[in-house]
Amino acid sequence: MKATWTLPDGSTKTADVAEGVSLMEAAVANNIPDIEGACGGCLSCATCHVFVGEAWLGKVGEVEVFEDAMLDSTDVERTDASRLSCQIKMSAALDGITVTVPSV
Repeated sequence: MKATWTLPDGSTKTADVAEGVSLMEAAVANNIPDIEGACGGCLSCATCHVFVGEAWLGKVGEVEVFEDAMLDSTDVERTDASRLSCQIKMSAALDGITVTVPSV
């Protein structure tokens, strides 16, 4: 399965992501700039903030309470498309997902 990150400079990077792997883990493994995942995915840092592509918003699931609180502390103002990529687990339904890494 594939995921594509649009970087702040407008370039894109696509990588294979195994089922069950978070987009944050995949980003770190593929050296996606500005995705740190400093907390390792335990919802305590917001350093994996992304904007989910409009076509994928209904497929990534709802923002849970703790994620919602963390999104309020991101370096870039949150939008309706904001998610923490540690909370998006790859699945067949997300094959081809596109996300944008915000410019910090």
